[in-house]
Amino acid sequence: MNRRNVWASYDRKRTKEAYDFAEDYKVFLDSSKTERECIDTIVNEIEEQGYRELGPIIRAKGSLKAGDKVYAVWMNKTIVMFQLGTDPLEKGMNILGAHIDSPRLDVKQNPLFEDSGLAYFDTHYYGGIKKYLYVTLPLALHGVVVRKDGSTAILNVGEDADDPVFFISDLLIHLSQEQMQKKAAEVVEGEALDLVVGHRAFVVEGKKDEAEERDDTLTAGQVYALENERQEAASAKKVSGAVRRGILAILKDEYDIEEEDFISAELEIVPAGKARDAGFDRSMVLAYGQDDRVCAFPSMRALENAGELTRTGCCILVDKEEIGSVGATGMRSRFFENTLAELMALTGEYSELALRRCLANSAMLSSDVSAAYDPGFASAFEKKNACVMGQGMVFNKFTGSRGKSGSNDANAEYIAHLRNVLAREDVIFQTAELGRVDLGGGGTIAYILALYGMNVIDSGVAVLNMHAPWEATSKADLYETYRGYLAFLRGVTITNE
Repeated sequence: MNRRNVWASYDRKRTKEAYDFAEDYKVFLDSSKTERECIDTIVNEIEEQGYRELGPIIRAKGSLKAGDKVYAVWMNKTIVMFQLGTDPLEKGMNILGAHIDSPRLDVKQNPLFEDSGLAYFDTHYYGGIKKYLYVTLPLALHGVVVRKDGSTAILNVGEDADDPVFFISDLLIHLSQEQMQKKAAEVVEGEALDLVVGHRAFVVEGKKDEAEERDDTLTAGQVYALENERQEAASAKKVSGAVRRGILAILKDEYDIEEEDFISAELEIVPAGKARDAGFDRSMVLAYGQDDRVCAFPSMRALENAGELTRTGCCILVDKEEIGSVGATGMRSRFFENTLAELMALTGEYSELALRRCLANSAMLSSDVSAAYDPGFASAFEKKNACVMGQGMVFNKFTGSRGKSGSNDANAEYIAHLRNVLAREDVIFQTAELGRVDLGGGGTIAYILALYGMNVIDSGVAVLNMHAPWEATSKADLYETYRGYLAFLRGVTITNE
């Protein structure tokens, strides 16, 4: 089957558009290293584009009409955006759905401890990671600490040039003979991912104890030995826990955070540093968190730039996909369904039956990344059914594992419809599976939306180093995926009526 190379098909103008789009994308990545930061960045951008928050409209008992742009945020970690089309909502929507959480380390609720002159934060990894990749890297701390009175401290430490960074230590190669014999999954265990956060002892000099009476029966040597013991005891008492105390003092002075406030904190440890161009030709982006923000960003931009729509356009950007889409901010929650019901009420179209018809008649691209073919690990792939960087947006008819377990398997009729839509706009795409059969697998939010009976297929960008601290993507694939998402919003008409 013939596949086209995106770079070879681009003229100078289109190439510049791709590079310019990637510059905006890198800015987005740098300001959006956590779910909460993503939401803040997205809301700031879409409000400038005329989107209004749904909540105040509901409270004002307002109404909505074709062309209106609205959004709703849930718990500062999930967002859904709508641009109303001219068709009734009952006819369905065109939905782009991605996730904005990424693998990382989370700070535990009782994290701070000291050992051998070093202060640490205890961590718990989030999502699927190769734990050994997180040692010896410069790491940054992002997140919120909510105090007992409800006030919030926002932390972002390690990104600015003047900021300190943090790290997880590793055993030196000279003493690693036993470590190097372990399986990769055991080289660094989860409980060993302790973040070094400080080293200086915090000591306040107190009053000196009054001199004890001298025992004249002791020899000079005995007096010396006892005095040495007293000095050692006093020194040990002085520095015991002193590094830990110093960190607590800094947290209190700089952020007004007390130790018990960690109970109600959400602090994420991520690689420090900005998104960078990769390659002499600057054709790639190397950055943390591209799974799945490399799909979230073009999804958002496609809806912003879609123009007038016949069918309502929707963009869902959710939390918790990396751990099964669970919880109140994951795709399995009722947030999306509830928000859609509110939207239909504001357009005067709501009924339980109309809501069900809207969902069943909708079409969705589950905008998630795919594993790019890596020649260095060729045995993990079946090459002709793997996606290749530079060959356009990727469609995964199914994901899952082994015998397609846990998969959404898209209908052939829907794929044919998408092929026609993309051909009209000359969008370059490729198809892929997630690695060699029986080797592994994975899932997305596709199967959850498919529960409503709508047409769903996974579609996104090929990624090298997926789930590593630094992931790589092609600027050509990023831009071609954006073009594909635009074509989808404007051109898909399939329903299940």
